[in-house]
Amino acid sequence: MTIAEQIRKIAADAREASLAMAKLSSGAKNELLLNMAMALMNNTHYLIEENAKDLEAGEKKGLSAAMLDRLMLNEARVKAMADGLREVAALPDPVGEVTKMWKRPNSLMVGKMRIPLGVIGIIYEARPNVTADAAALCLKAGNAVILRGGSEAINSNLAISGILREEMRKARLPEAALSLIPFTEREGVLEMLKQEEFIDLIIPRGGESLIRFVVENSKIPVIKHYKGVCHVFIDASADFDMAERIIINAKTQRPGVCNALETLLIHKDIAETFIPRISEALGTLSVELRGDETFCQFAPSAKPATEEDWYAEYLELILACRVVDSMDDAISHINRYGSLHTESIITSDYGNAQRFIREVNSGVVMVNASTRFSDGNQLGLGAEIGISTTKLHSFGPMGLEDLTTTKFIVYGDGQVRP
Repeated sequence: MTIAEQIRKIAADAREASLAMAKLSSGAKNELLLNMAMALMNNTHYLIEENAKDLEAGEKKGLSAAMLDRLMLNEARVKAMADGLREVAALPDPVGEVTKMWKRPNSLMVGKMRIPLGVIGIIYEARPNVTADAAALCLKAGNAVILRGGSEAINSNLAISGILREEMRKARLPEAALSLIPFTEREGVLEMLKQEEFIDLIIPRGGESLIRFVVENSKIPVIKHYKGVCHVFIDASADFDMAERIIINAKTQRPGVCNALETLLIHKDIAETFIPRISEALGTLSVELRGDETFCQFAPSAKPATEEDWYAEYLELILACRVVDSMDDAISHINRYGSLHTESIITSDYGNAQRFIREVNSGVVMVNASTRFSDGNQLGLGAEIGISTTKLHSFGPMGLEDLTTTKFIVYGDGQVRP
């Protein structure tokens, strides 16, 4: 069979398997996930051995130390994968939930019920733990899943998916509900993106170039998240101690992630007093500051910012800083340069806080909190399949509920339309 024929068969089989998964009870799904977690633990040494093949190949290819670290599996990381499956098993099952119900004048009862999306394709890069995490979330939501990991983790991903599929076989469930594309050629991705007849949604996880490639080539709806240009606005009424603590956490706690702070906006009324303080604090933490003209007046060590800096997702210890004349200017800047990811206001003014929440157009909008909390687990979703910066069908961090849709249900007692 050609690659195209194999991909089409995988997708068609997944569609058939999704019908069986949609009917599974919560108890059956939870038992499956718990058995999968135990199987991963029981095969820890096998997983580490297979992962070693990927690490060796990665070193020969010249992968960076950071990439190799993301790729590596050890006992602690296998345990973390197993714990992740157990956490998903403990989450409430969204399938079958009636989200609302109302009565029509003709006494028809109309409602909306959560149902699985169907077949979800996940395209991702180096981290092999995504294989287990994504599978668990998709299966718990009653879906079938087709996984396509990066070539650098092929042995690890095949080993993990093989263990999980064996547990499905033992449970007499269709193994096609959890499929991993077994070859690394780019043709496999391109063919997968053509299977709109069988796959309902594509979720890419990785760098901006991967996501843009998927969006440009997919015939299937795609959850997009190109980058995270996250802002913090320091209002004139902000508590300086709080503001400093939040800025430092948002920028330096883990600068290489999408919910790290990239642009700091400061109200002009506090610029003279707050800028020297925050620039000194960030300077001691080796953060390079790039500011507009006003910011640089009060922070001589800052470099002049360019127009490109306002769009930049640095993912390192660099921070763009701008002084704004008003709340209007802050919101205008965010809505122009932001990536619809996460924004936060530091303020003591309730009215300003509420206005910021209403008018800022991003997936997560915060008041007096670090942007680093923009994460499914931190926001109480239990686990996260990804982050959407588009509004169809989900916006912001995506959990189990976002792997479902709703259908209308109608109860009557003999009504006919006049």
